[in-house]
Amino acid sequence: MKLSLKPAVAALVLAAPSLAFAAEYEIDPGHSSAQFSVKHMMVSNVRGSFAKVTGKANIDEKDITKSTVEATIDASTINTNEPKRDEHLRNADFFDTAKYPTITFKSTKVEKAGENLKVSGNLTMHGVTKPVVLDVEGFTTESKDPWGNIKRGGVATTKINRKDFGLTYNSVLETGGVAVGEEVAITIDVELNKKKDAAPAAAAPAKAAPAKSAKDSK
Repeated sequence: MKLSLKPAVAALVLAAPSLAFAAEYEIDPGHSSAQFSVKHMMVSNVRGSFAKVTGKANIDEKDITKSTVEATIDASTINTNEPKRDEHLRNADFFDTAKYPTITFKSTKVEKAGENLKVSGNLTMHGVTKPVVLDVEGFTTESKDPWGNIKRGGVATTKINRKDFGLTYNSVLETGGVAVGEEVAITIDVELNKKKDAAPAAAAPAKAAPAKSAKDSK
């Protein structure tokens, strides 16, 4: 029985254009960070950051809505410029980083929003996963650094209620209200490095020609 390859070949031809416009990028941890802001004592905002952000983005130039993003934040790198407070934030009252060392985001949908994007996805923090929507400025056009790396960047913002993720610790103030606000504003700055193509496999060594016999030389 003969098998026709025509349908398979046609499918590959149709898929080729979309594959050609997709490129994979990795988050540069040295030039990326996640910041947050939360109300303190009902009178001011306390700002902090997470120093280590890793992940990847697959950006489809032909159809940006087919792009995907994944990011992981090292929760233990939290910094609010107050060591005692940072230690409290790491313990079981808040992030419990010994049990839940990372905060992760994985996109489920990308939509255009004027010149920007809305990226929907699942945020997992403190062992709880909830859907969130990031407002994204970017991704910027590609540029090359002095070492030949192809770069892009983007800024994502959103707001969450920390109680939705099990971060419920608080204390009541004598004057009314609470010490820590529930709404948290989040900003994620990312710099992306375009993933370099894998080096081509080494060519197989050529087979040596068979030696001529005395008969062949006649």
